[in-house]
Amino acid sequence: MHNKLFEKYERGNRSHLIGLLQDVQDVYGYIPEIAIIDIAEFLGLPTSSVFGVATFYNQFRLTPLGKNVINVCRGTACHVKDSANILFALENELGIKVGMTTRDKEFTIEQVACIGACSIAPVISINGEYFGRLKTKDIPKLIAEFKKNKEEEIVKNEGTE
Repeated sequence: MHNKLFEKYERGNRSHLIGLLQDVQDVYGYIPEIAIIDIAEFLGLPTSSVFGVATFYNQFRLTPLGKNVINVCRGTACHVKDSANILFALENELGIKVGMTTRDKEFTIEQVACIGACSIAPVISINGEYFGRLKTKDIPKLIAEFKKNKEEEIVKNEGTE
């Protein structure tokens, strides 16, 4: 499955573990379970060791991201401006918790230490687009806009087939 990814690495050289995990994630957007098994076999490591490294570092994810990635800032300025309730409102609206993706693979919620847009706190970003000075009452409308755009995209694509 991952033969091309493994070509530049030496079989059995355990120092390549992080690089292999990074390459797999670059290709798939996450690290599938089968890749953990393949990497363990390739490097001569127990699967549990590869899994342990993949779960230890925040840079790795074991599930695919949704189409719309929501980053909720929890930095000091956002915290003071009640970003905890913004996060809670997002979780309620989407029916998932931080780090999870909706069943339809449309939304993923991630918590970040700081987005760097303190002047518009509390702030979130969705696919890199910033939404600041948010109130919890803004969340349902914001999510509905993204869902509406998805529905319009489906209708548009059905008309071109």
